[in-house]
Amino acid sequence: MKRVLITAGASGIGLAMGHAFADAGYDVWVTDVDGSALADCPAGWTARQVDVADDGQMRDLFAAVKAAGGVDVVCANAGVAGPTALVEDVDWDDWKACVDITVGGAFLTAKYATPLLKARGAGAIVLTSSTAGIFGYPNRAPYAAAKWGVIGLMKTLAMELGPHGIRANAICPGAVEGPRMEGVLEREATAKGMTRNDVYEGYASGTSMRTFVRAEDIANMAVFLGSDGAARVSGQVISVDGHTENPDPKP
Repeated sequence: MKRVLITAGASGIGLAMGHAFADAGYDVWVTDVDGSALADCPAGWTARQVDVADDGQMRDLFAAVKAAGGVDVVCANAGVAGPTALVEDVDWDDWKACVDITVGGAFLTAKYATPLLKARGAGAIVLTSSTAGIFGYPNRAPYAAAKWGVIGLMKTLAMELGPHGIRANAICPGAVEGPRMEGVLEREATAKGMTRNDVYEGYASGTSMRTFVRAEDIANMAVFLGSDGAARVSGQVISVDGHTENPDPKP
């Protein structure tokens, strides 16, 4: 049985990934910083409370994965939304926290997963970026910079690891239905003097399909990228967003 490891896997996109990989027959390991959320993960999954920005915790995590027999697919999914503010109003500590978790966590995930994947001579790393990693994004400087950084990391991983039979790709979700996006909508509405519904409609109208996406849409793409069906897909930035043209919501 193949094994997948998913960071930030106890809720939202990560949880949807866990279910999708389980349905595809994988042994599922998930990590999350939220221990209470991990307690609700399905029976049969291996769940560990881990801070992805902590080098020692990540090293110990992958030592446990190695002892269990290794890993075939790694989903570096952890990230935080960061503050919603004009760049001159962003607090330095908030900036560092967003970048440390989103880019630093992806780096540590890749760093410690790589030797295990090399030992297999195959495998895939799927990184969760964002459409904010493709477009500039007003009022979201830390998040946009971090998600651009994830794409730069992915491109480098694809080049370094390709000769070892290992693929790396990044998924860029657009606006994803759920509690996290609701928080973003409320914060942006406050920052821009708009209503929550105006911001929502702005996001939706900026896509050709006039829609938000579901966590399951992202999860299905992750399973594909980890599968043999994507055996020659590497170094790619793949948006799952209903085709975003204008990321800046307008009233």
